[in-house]
Amino acid sequence: MSRNLQNEHAESLRQKGGVSQARPHCGGSGEKRAIDTGRIRLVEELGVSCETMARLDAVVTLLDRWNRAINLVSTQSLPHLWTRHILDSAQLLRFVPSAAQDWRDIGSGGGFPGLVVAILAQEKSPSLRVTLVESDKRKAAFLETAARALDLDIDILSAREENLPESPCDVVSARAVAPLTTLVGWAHRHLQPKGLALFPKGAGHAAELDAALASWHFRVQKHHSLSGNGAILGIDRIYPRKTGGSAADR
Repeated sequence: MSRNLQNEHAESLRQKGGVSQARPHCGGSGEKRAIDTGRIRLVEELGVSCETMARLDAVVTLLDRWNRAINLVSTQSLPHLWTRHILDSAQLLRFVPSAAQDWRDIGSGGGFPGLVVAILAQEKSPSLRVTLVESDKRKAAFLETAARALDLDIDILSAREENLPESPCDVVSARAVAPLTTLVGWAHRHLQPKGLALFPKGAGHAAELDAALASWHFRVQKHHSLSGNGAILGIDRIYPRKTGGSAADR
C-alpha cells in the first residue's frame, strides 16, 4: 500500500478506534466472529484489561482491511482470528521471566505473535522492549502502520534473519515461519546466554523436536497451548552438537 494510504489507515483508527478514544468493551465485538471464544478467554483466562482489548480490536480492524490486499493471514483462519492468532500469541507472555527486557520476534508477518505481545506488554510488562523482524516489505509496512495507529514504541526491522546483526536479547519468538531446527539456530544467534526462546508448534511437534535435537543440544519445556492441540516450546541453553546427537539426550 502507498504511504498516503498507510497514514489514512492509521489516522482512521485513531479517530474511530484508537487507543485513547476507543470505548473499551470486553464482551462480544459485534463482528461475525461470535463463535470464536478466543476474545472472551483473553479476558477471563489471561486477565487482559478492557483498554487493551480495545487496542486489539483496532488491530483486527486494520488487519481486516489490509488482508484484502496482501496475505497477512489465511482467509480460512479469519472466522477464528481471536483464538487462532491473537490468543495463540498472547499466551506467550505467561512464560517470560519478569526480568526480561528485550524481545525479538522473527518473521512477524501479520503481527503474530510480536505485535500482540507488544500491545499486552504495555499493560503487563511495560519495561519490555519488543522488536519485530519481517523481510516482506508489504507486511513490514502493515506493522509500521499498526504501530503508528496504536502509538506503540517498538522497533520494526524489514530484513531477513541471516542479515541481522547478532544482538543478544532475553526472548526470541517465531511462529509458523520455519522448521524447529532452523528456529533453534536463530535463537542460538540472537539469545543472550540465559535467554529463552518461545516457539508455538502444532500437534506434530514431536517429530520436529527430534530433528532439532539431532543438530542442537538444548533444554526444552513443553507448555500446553490454550489455542488448540499444539504446544508452546520453551527452549534455552542452546549449543550445537559437535557430532550427530540423539533425542535420548533430551
